[in-house]
Amino acid sequence: MNKQIVIAGLNHRSAPIEVRETVAFEPAAVKHGLSRLLQCSSVEEGVILSTCNRVEVVAAAADHRAAFADIEAFLTEHGSAGANGFRDHLYTLRGAEAVRHLFRVAASLDSMVVGEPQILGQIKEFYHVARESGATGPLLHRLFHRSFSVAKRVRSETGIGSRAVSVSSVAVDLSKRIFDRLENKAVLLIGAGKTGHLLARQLRRSGVTSLMVTNRTFERAVELAGKIHGSPILYEDFPRYLKLADLVIGCTATPEFIIDAPLVEKVLRERKQQVMFFIDIGDRRNFDPAINDLDNVYLYNIDDLKSVAEENLRERSSEAAKAEAIVDEEVQGFLRWMHSLEQAPTIAALRGRLEAIRRGEIEKSFSGGLRQLSAEQRRAVEDMTAAIVNKILHAPISRLKHNPEGEEDALYVAALKKLFDLESKE
Repeated sequence: MNKQIVIAGLNHRSAPIEVRETVAFEPAAVKHGLSRLLQCSSVEEGVILSTCNRVEVVAAAADHRAAFADIEAFLTEHGSAGANGFRDHLYTLRGAEAVRHLFRVAASLDSMVVGEPQILGQIKEFYHVARESGATGPLLHRLFHRSFSVAKRVRSETGIGSRAVSVSSVAVDLSKRIFDRLENKAVLLIGAGKTGHLLARQLRRSGVTSLMVTNRTFERAVELAGKIHGSPILYEDFPRYLKLADLVIGCTATPEFIIDAPLVEKVLRERKQQVMFFIDIGDRRNFDPAINDLDNVYLYNIDDLKSVAEENLRERSSEAAKAEAIVDEEVQGFLRWMHSLEQAPTIAALRGRLEAIRRGEIEKSFSGGLRQLSAEQRRAVEDMTAAIVNKILHAPISRLKHNPEGEEDALYVAALKKLFDLESKE
């Protein structure tokens, strides 16, 4: 059987964040995860994607049913407590659907915020980890590089990225809705990675003047605070500074909650019950959801940003339609390349079969009734019989090479294999 592209996973549409995070991969765990993934007998190549919006396994496999079962078992084994519930939210895609899905993800058409630029960089990072781990082969190598090109086309040929937005910008938009004005509000930003840098710059542009930054690695907090004229806070000290913050934003990668309800309850007493807002956009939730049960506290997580994101999508719908057309075109191109992988050995086997018949009959004739032929006459017979074989092969080979409908291609290949008994000869 020939390999095909398969994808199994969860995203922000199929599962809430509390389900997605049960099977999410910490960055440091992806390489080990790939090693375990390739131990699945059905998975021949694989890439793990794990972001705040999705956890997906992209694989190349000969048997898609076995691959889906193995990937589900792999995610179950990897998952944390309560991960069993993810099965109800798991989607599986194969063939053209899987190729289209990855192209749409890379082009930011499947993002919570359509047009956000961060997802392409994330996909490239996960692909590079898989490649360096030896988890990718020619099929996924071609697939991912094609997805990068698709994203570039969409970005350059449509306006999908104009007035570029991201999850971080949506978080800032939400902050503006929460407060009439941000100029007089104190903000505590937990996390100084790429998202933290984006948030800090956008908060500054939105008028925030009091911005505290903390990070597990203090040097990174100092670096970011220096760039945006903020105040760096030691990570172990940030709970003491919570009472100063009107808005707390978490965007750090951590496997456990860094702020729980009892801590916030204590902070509220110190603030004399002055209202606090929390926005949680960590890959895994940074803040205990029980915080939202407290009076005078409002907590928003990544899934709560959907309503803001949907407004952005409506504004970009016409550009998104252009982008979808590009994706459709690129999917057909990739499928033609995949079909050619199956065509080539079949065409070679068919040529070999007919050439073997021709050669056998020529040798029989040259040693029998045609043994008196001169060398020149033998060449003429050779040329004539070779021309006959080429004419016989012309129609089926042309049909395979120039078949515009990828779906029919497998039927032609299967028919040729059956009619000429090619399976055992490849």
